[in-house]
Amino acid sequence: MDLRIINYFLTVAREKTISKAAEVLHISQPTLSKQLKELEEELGIRLFERGNRFITLTEAGIYLENRGKEILALVETTTTNLIKDEMISGEISIGGGETQAFEFIATHLHELRSKHPDIKVHLYSGNADDVLGKIDKGLLDFGLVLDPVEKQKYEYLRLPLTDLWGILVNNTSPLHSLKTVTPKDIQHTPLLISSQSLVDNQLAEWLGGNIDNFNVIGTYNLLYNASLLVKQNVASALCIDGIINTTETNLTFIPFSPPLTATINIVWKKNQVFSNASNELLKLLKSV
Repeated sequence: MDLRIINYFLTVAREKTISKAAEVLHISQPTLSKQLKELEEELGIRLFERGNRFITLTEAGIYLENRGKEILALVETTTTNLIKDEMISGEISIGGGETQAFEFIATHLHELRSKHPDIKVHLYSGNADDVLGKIDKGLLDFGLVLDPVEKQKYEYLRLPLTDLWGILVNNTSPLHSLKTVTPKDIQHTPLLISSQSLVDNQLAEWLGGNIDNFNVIGTYNLLYNASLLVKQNVASALCIDGIINTTETNLTFIPFSPPLTATINIVWKKNQVFSNASNELLKLLKSV
């Protein structure tokens, strides 16, 4: 399976019809149909269900679509960074969860691009599990993650910042008037918690050792959508301060007591061979 065929397959998956995909690719419809048939024969699986009007992907087709996008993105980034290796240019891809530390990174990216305007930046938002998975696959250069996280197989820098944990509540909540909240204060409150795997351990420890003793009604990946449920008073969310702007809203952030903080790290794969653009960013961060 070569890159050209992967591109053909992805185009058909996107356009939903052979005729439209052939038009986009500037090849004949019979040629495209033949290529797709040969791809299915090569893999020994069916990738498409051919309907009267539109083509839909099988489960195997959906898997190939997702991995195919990753493959082409990786090839494009690699090619761009190799072609522009003689100057400080190329692409930097950074993933991270919701943290104000992105502002710290943004400040240094601004400084870097002021000197080297040909550098391009790609951002990906996700929790630590998502970000580290993409670093493992080579789809991200750097990840911005909060402790606790398993960093043993990565290189990392601990940033000179910490995030503060607390609870995001609706202003009609009985908790609204509190300056801080303790585990006892929220024992019967409907809660949303982060779906990040290792965060559970940190929160469980603060809550007294067993998170099952609390009324956890669900989890969230990124806080914005969870905050909409808090606005509707469905639940309160255990979260990091500063992610949601509560000014002129019906929401209030209340810090934990005793305080719970999280250190912030920028991580990358061990023995990673960086583009010169990523190397420059790393040098800049190491100098801070």
